[in-house]
Amino acid sequence: MENLSRKLWHHLAEEDVLAALKSHHQEGLDTNEAAERLRLFGPNAISSQATQSPLKRFLLQFHNPLIYILLVAGVVTLLLSEYIDSSVIFAVVFINAIVGFMQESRAESAINSLRKMLSSHAMVIRNGQKMRIPATELVPGDLITLTTGDKVPADARLIQVRDLQIDESALTGESVPVLKECVRLDQDTILADRINMAYASTLVTYGQAEAVIIATGDDTETGRIASMISSAVSLETPLTKKIHSFSQWLLWIILALAGLTFIAGLFHGASWVDNFMAAIALAVAAIPEGLPAVVTITLAIGVRRMASRHAIIRKLPAVETLGSTTIICSDKTGTLTENQMTVQQLWTQGAVHQFTGTGYDPTGSLSTTDDDSSSDLPVSTRQCLLAGVLCNDSHLVQKDSHWQVEGDPTEGALITSAIKAGLDREQLVRQHKRLDVIPFESDRQYMATMNVWTPDQHIILLKGSLEQILKRCCDQLNTDGQSAPLAEKEIIAAAEHLASQGLRVLALAQCLVPSDQTNLDAFRQQEQAAQLSFTGLQAMIDPPRQEAIEAVRHCQAAGIQVKMITGDHALTAQAIARQIGILPPSEAGSSGVLTGQQLATLSDHALLNEAQSTAVFARVAPEQKLKLVTALQAREQVVAMTGDGVNDAPALKQADIGVAMGITGTEVAKEAADMVLTDDNFASIAAAVEEGRNVFDNLVKFISWILPTNIGQGLVILVAVVLGLTLPVLPVQALWLNMTTAIFLGLALAFEPKESGLMDRPPRQPNSPILSTEMVSRILTLSTLLLAGAFGLFQWSLSQGQPEEVARTLAVTLFVVVQSVFLFNCRSLSRSVLKTPAFSNPWIWVGIAIMSLAQLAFIYTPWMNLLFQSAPLAAEHWLLMLSYGFFVLLFIEGEKTIWRSRHQKTAMSN
Repeated sequence: MENLSRKLWHHLAEEDVLAALKSHHQEGLDTNEAAERLRLFGPNAISSQATQSPLKRFLLQFHNPLIYILLVAGVVTLLLSEYIDSSVIFAVVFINAIVGFMQESRAESAINSLRKMLSSHAMVIRNGQKMRIPATELVPGDLITLTTGDKVPADARLIQVRDLQIDESALTGESVPVLKECVRLDQDTILADRINMAYASTLVTYGQAEAVIIATGDDTETGRIASMISSAVSLETPLTKKIHSFSQWLLWIILALAGLTFIAGLFHGASWVDNFMAAIALAVAAIPEGLPAVVTITLAIGVRRMASRHAIIRKLPAVETLGSTTIICSDKTGTLTENQMTVQQLWTQGAVHQFTGTGYDPTGSLSTTDDDSSSDLPVSTRQCLLAGVLCNDSHLVQKDSHWQVEGDPTEGALITSAIKAGLDREQLVRQHKRLDVIPFESDRQYMATMNVWTPDQHIILLKGSLEQILKRCCDQLNTDGQSAPLAEKEIIAAAEHLASQGLRVLALAQCLVPSDQTNLDAFRQQEQAAQLSFTGLQAMIDPPRQEAIEAVRHCQAAGIQVKMITGDHALTAQAIARQIGILPPSEAGSSGVLTGQQLATLSDHALLNEAQSTAVFARVAPEQKLKLVTALQAREQVVAMTGDGVNDAPALKQADIGVAMGITGTEVAKEAADMVLTDDNFASIAAAVEEGRNVFDNLVKFISWILPTNIGQGLVILVAVVLGLTLPVLPVQALWLNMTTAIFLGLALAFEPKESGLMDRPPRQPNSPILSTEMVSRILTLSTLLLAGAFGLFQWSLSQGQPEEVARTLAVTLFVVVQSVFLFNCRSLSRSVLKTPAFSNPWIWVGIAIMSLAQLAFIYTPWMNLLFQSAPLAAEHWLLMLSYGFFVLLFIEGEKTIWRSRHQKTAMSN
């Protein structure tokens, strides 16, 4: 058979499709041919993708400069016979590797979820006989039958349909089931508009059909999405990028300083072994061993905080990524909207009514043009609502305090609107018993019922498209229920006005007949005749979440662009975007919406520009969502993508952070995402962004706090070697300083509460360094102060004839004192320590207390003196150290004041 994947099946006539597939519209395939095609095309299942071996994925977790630094530290401490410290360092490295390893199988899990979505069995016609077979045995050319409740087992071209409606929301984003027809479509018809096709994993909500399979397994649209998930590149997060760059920078500086120390020692005539040990001492002192552990713990704290705000993090760095986000690309259906159709307006002659409330929850009311209560509705309004209730096959049910529709979402919205207006649906159904029905069919575009009205009369009720209802009307009801001339132009104008707001418009009509007519046979015979009275229009939409409107406003205030990428219609997307605030109020000549069909015609360069400048993308295919995310990333944007459907999965994985919906989201979307919202609420994203920014702030605070210790120790050792003097800090003492201060003091900064004005800042530039010029200056300043203080006190102590052990203990303890003082400065990188609430973070005080006890043990316990070559200190030593610590506190506060003054002058000049 010729290549089937290149066929435009939606463009071919039914007979041409069958001919191309060498199938028959009644007999289907014969069993032998089906077996041969199964051998040729393979089973109807999504293939497993080739993956790296578990061992290779585990080893790749160590491929990171920061890990290299830790491994060097572990080896050095091992060579120094410091087995406990070495074990701790290697344990941190190993735990980090395990966490990373466990995250690597996300893409494979997403593909497995796609496999599960395919139907397990299918009803197929072979040799003219219907049979039920495993869906994996379907082949191109098989003739299948579909009925209400079936999951479509493979991509198929429809051959015959009867009132067929398919829910394609997970694949295309369409918010309501799609009415299918057997028609020939244009070649360039996009996937979401191919009404003559049925796609694998979508759900038949109504009707029956026969269809011929045109693609199975990997060749289906679902299979193509699986391929896109596996090929989408998982990018480094802003945090991992910055830590990677920072670690490389730090690695080269440490190596350069260690090399300089070695050369300086040779210059002074020291032995190779002594020089080597001095270089190792400097490397151990300068390596921030506690950094990876504190980064991981800080992110884990962010995970816990986000979980309390309905955001479950599946990958630790995603916590900070949201704080770096510059653009949020959101799906519409179920994310920004309620995913529940809602009647918003009702139009009758002389009146337009508004409904309050959203979704299927009947709580709400109908506003009228006068002061009448709901029991005194205008007759035309009541009859319009009545038609929506009685000409209806669906039901509203309440499950776990949530209202749901059993049946068609459009009919659910009609029932809700009637209840809001005060009608009792159950009483009306009992009072006006249904006698006959003409089900909705695509060629008719309406549904009709006959119901008991009075003892002498029955009533025929219709709902459907405006065109089909209007041409069957001879007059219309006025507000008093009397017949009035049919104002066709006025009705059409009203419908067009409602449609321009993105509303789906249904027309309703009625006709009273004598009670001796007990069925619709007479109506069927004269259905084209104008015999009805037009009652009104009901206009509905899947409304925006109210909390999403506020969340979008918060994101925009924080400098984050919000874009809508949806498979729904352009007018609907535009209306929702304007209500939410993604688009400005209507402006003549500017829609702000780009469709998938328009995107397909753009060059790569034009796509980059449109992706950046356009706020709403409608009727887009899954691969176009992926292209849009990639185009934005090419502009160095940090992109968060939200979604809940299968069609969102590739873009969720490609985005810097993928955000899936926990309630309505498919398993495929959840597995591809980095974060899952447990309440399906876009508003939770704004809260997560705030938490993410706080996490990054606290990490910067920690790095700004810890580096002066490492650089200061390195400088002390370097200066001593260059001057040919005794080392003020031994390697084992440097390890003590680095590990204890990082855990007991520095870790407290991870619990620092967010500062005011956090969401008033613009997003960080993606290419900005992890430390600003101001912070680098402050780190170097404090490092110099530590060098001066520690080296000065060490030399003073020696000059007083005190032992080296006492002098070194004095130098090491000065580092602890200064770092404890500097901890208060780092609680805010810009505000004065006096303006930071002293007890807003109690862990600061707990950390200082524990560190003080540990350092006292280091100084005064004999076994610690033996282990770390320390010695007890006298009262004068403490007086000198505490005085110097107070001096450092005042000095850094003065430096902060200077920087604040500069920022204020810059802001005023701008």
